[in-house]
Amino acid sequence: MSPFPRESETALSAAELNVRIRELWADGELPDDRRPEYEALVVEWAAASLDGVERAA
Repeated sequence: MSPFPRESETALSAAELNVRIRELWADGELPDDRRPEYEALVVEWAAASLDGVERAA
């Protein structure tokens, strides 16, 4: 379970997660206190990016 609660229980799309990740970098730097949030979002983004991708034989 992510340490960062969501507004709803529905999973965010890779595009929505990407927007949140970019917002964290809005000033060109990632604030140290936001690093755990960034890392959690990147993991969620990677999982969402793989949704629907079939494994090659």
